[in-house]
Amino acid sequence: MPENTRPQRARRSCLAVPGSSPKMMDKARGLRVDQVFLDLEDACAPLEKPGARKNIVAALTEGGWGDRTRVVRVNDLSTEWAYRDVIEVVEGAGASLDCVMLPKVQSAAQVQWLDVLLTQIELANGLEVGRLGIEAQIEDPRGLVNVESIAAASPRLETIIFGPADFMASSNMRGLVVGDQPPGYDVGDAFHYPLARILMAARANGLQAIDGPYAQIRDVEGYRRVAGRSAALGFDGKWVLHPGQVEAANEVFSPRQQDYDHAENILDAYEFSTSVDGGARGAVMLGDEMIDEASRKMALVIALQGRAAGMKRHDIWSRPTGGEG
Repeated sequence: MPENTRPQRARRSCLAVPGSSPKMMDKARGLRVDQVFLDLEDACAPLEKPGARKNIVAALTEGGWGDRTRVVRVNDLSTEWAYRDVIEVVEGAGASLDCVMLPKVQSAAQVQWLDVLLTQIELANGLEVGRLGIEAQIEDPRGLVNVESIAAASPRLETIIFGPADFMASSNMRGLVVGDQPPGYDVGDAFHYPLARILMAARANGLQAIDGPYAQIRDVEGYRRVAGRSAALGFDGKWVLHPGQVEAANEVFSPRQQDYDHAENILDAYEFSTSVDGGARGAVMLGDEMIDEASRKMALVIALQGRAAGMKRHDIWSRPTGGEG
């Protein structure tokens, strides 16, 4: 995996908020989400978009977002609104913004266009060049076929996002519930292939992978079920469309306490075993479990997830006083 110099932000829960609603943006400040994205695309009707840009600039510059990752989703490049979205929002609130989300990405060139435009705006407005990140959303077969080149398109990229609604429509899937299995697909998982391909492209380029929405906002158990699928596969988080989904997202995409404790203990035990004091061994026993470099890499994934979620270790490993430890 190439070295990723972008910030590794927590994105367990990514809340979608219409840019046309100052009331909903204000409410979002008080929710326990890792990321908020203020939406200029599907959540805003065409006549609302110019006003929504101004609402978003005001909401970002007013502050009060705490440590949440602040993102704006602009319109896709086939529309008349995309370039004004980027220019007005970044010129107006670039210092208070973390990333720009580009929907319906079909090629690396589209990400590169956004990268160049962001650089020009940063230079013209005295902003730190390269600080703003990009999130690329894959929503149709062409984007999925090109996802490997998309994921390598810009050093600004931080995440690759799966957009299930447009993907279902563009693939002619016979489903009407966004993010859930189409009726009749009773063996396997209809979304496994796009999710796995997005995940591999993201990981090969040191990026995060985020699952898209589940539209049945009052079916929290359904949300947990589909979120559990992408979390088990290795995704870092999922969109939330309603406050009722937030707790489920944060829980599903955080390690269990016992797994986090065990991961941190593996890391400590391995570090000790490879030190002079520990005898500089490449493998060591932790209870009944043999741990080595491969164990360390697996444990590091869980530990980093737990740390990003603010977890604290309960069961702390004690260094051995003698023997194998």
